[in-house]
Amino acid sequence: MHTCRNCNQSFQTELALELHRDTCTKGQLFCQVCGDRFRERDATQDGWHYECPSDDCTGDGLQEDLYRVEDVRTTTH
Repeated sequence: MHTCRNCNQSFQTELALELHRDTCTKGQLFCQVCGDRFRERDATQDGWHYECPSDDCTGDGLQEDLYRVEDVRTTTH
């Protein structure tokens, strides 16, 4: 089983989980350092300073390494 870290919904395959992550309403921020998505409240304790909640990631700073998902636009060539 593969489980979404944001909403705890489980999926049979990793592909189904990846497709779900694109539309998960609980994943509000995106870290450009490690590629994870997570809730805003998981990235800050005081509402002013933000850092990626992943243990092995050094991403920090809203609009520096962390971006709101709706602000991130993906393109393909």
